[in-house]
Amino acid sequence: MPAIQMNLPNTLTLVRMFLVPLLVVVLLTEFEGHLILGMPKELVGAGIFGLASLTDWLDGYLARRRRQVTWLGQVLDPIADKLLTSAAFISLVQLDLAPAWMVALIIGREFAITGLRSLAYTKGITMPASQLGKIKMASQVTAILLLILGWRSLPWLAPMGYVALWVVMITAIWSAIDYYRRFQQLLNARVTDVNIVRARKVS
Repeated sequence: MPAIQMNLPNTLTLVRMFLVPLLVVVLLTEFEGHLILGMPKELVGAGIFGLASLTDWLDGYLARRRRQVTWLGQVLDPIADKLLTSAAFISLVQLDLAPAWMVALIIGREFAITGLRSLAYTKGITMPASQLGKIKMASQVTAILLLILGWRSLPWLAPMGYVALWVVMITAIWSAIDYYRRFQQLLNARVTDVNIVRARKVS
């Protein structure tokens, strides 16, 4: 097992994970006057989510810039992403700000792709995030922020949030199909390579 290495990018990933329960508490707890330290709680929640989302970009940027890409970071980063977005979406459902069926489909896709990537890893196949996956993540962040901000403070943002949520769902399904297609192609190529090696050994 690779040695556990803590550095700034990995620390930012852990910070993102620790912000998840704080986000849920802020969104789902009833505060007097819906205020936290004199600020509307939806603005505080959006700020926490925005900060957590910023660490998602920043940890990857710093890891590449500093050449600090580690095994721990590669494992924790996607877990932190899924915890953050899943917690936010489930909170939005609880607040009646997002349809439960759409959120169930989006989160179900996340679990399915995680399982597929784990299966690929056991077969020695690496499946980095696709461009569709990156678009999906960006649309998730946009939709969640718009829906939180459009809750009470800026209601005119809510319709834009629902449009962004549809974008999330469509890209989630599209990227899931793309992941499965890539997995099949890589698996077939690996099987072909193994058969060629075996044939050479026999000959």
